[in-house]
Amino acid sequence: MTKMVTYKELGFKNTEKMFKVALKRKFAIPGYNINNLEQLQAIINGCGKSESPVIIQISKGARSYANEIMLRYLGQGGVKMAKSLGFDIPIALHLDHGDSYELCKSCIDSGFSSVMYDGSHLNYEENVKITKRVVDYAHQKDVSVEAELGVLAGIEEHVEATEHEYTDPEMVKDFVERTGCDSLAIAIGTSHGAYKFKVDKAEDIPELRFDILKEVKKRLGDYPIVLHGSSSVLREYVAIINEYGGSLKKAFGIPEEQLRKATKYGVSKINIDTDGRLVFTAMIRKNLFENPEVFDPRKYLGPAREELIKMIMRKNEEVLGSANQAKYF
Repeated sequence: MTKMVTYKELGFKNTEKMFKVALKRKFAIPGYNINNLEQLQAIINGCGKSESPVIIQISKGARSYANEIMLRYLGQGGVKMAKSLGFDIPIALHLDHGDSYELCKSCIDSGFSSVMYDGSHLNYEENVKITKRVVDYAHQKDVSVEAELGVLAGIEEHVEATEHEYTDPEMVKDFVERTGCDSLAIAIGTSHGAYKFKVDKAEDIPELRFDILKEVKKRLGDYPIVLHGSSSVLREYVAIINEYGGSLKKAFGIPEEQLRKATKYGVSKINIDTDGRLVFTAMIRKNLFENPEVFDPRKYLGPAREELIKMIMRKNEEVLGSANQAKYF
């Protein structure tokens, strides 16, 4: 049995204060997903150098891939690494798309400061019931809970849906009050994966449903809203992947100007996973193609890590508005 540990022992922060600052200052906290050491290093460096708060996200698949005990120490190492580099930024550790009460409980007991229970695939009453059960346990440990109402189309790891179901603004107040969740992920047109839209060119990408977002905010007031599936599927990295042997056709993401707009309407957290994967894959493909004699993983993982740092800093500064906000915590 894994020894229970609190997030405070590992040096992580609860997201409650993060969201209060983000709402007041109208920016979105980045939720960056990790699967390995180099991605974590890039996130710490990118957010540290841009002085941005950050929520490090771990999916069910990533937890299985890296091993839950290894992740505990990897996360703790990330916090200590930030301090050793002189970065004074709040860092939360978050379970992304937890699909059961048992998984959420396990993460809470192993030092996560925030968990998401995703019951969006269930009927409304069942979603309320299990979300409340997760909240009741999490709040005993001072851990925050993110919930989801509405369904995002697309595929990412174990999360898959063929049809999009927009969040009904009429239901959000009842859901939040009955579950006690601390933040709410809503569906306004974002989707998971690299193939978010069935279009032939970027100009045909539809606009997000800002009308729904406005209605949700009208009913919830000063409350943190989360957008999942919000990678932009950056064209330069898709091009590099395709140039060096990959095959990503008609891969389109959320235009960055739409994400900037969302932060002005109360979105307090934006999840970015696919863009990080694309950066890593693009740079590894390019490096190995140009240097076929290389067999030292550091020679191709290192440059990928450096490119990811650049992407994170730019996203924080130009898209999320989270750069230079750490001083307000």
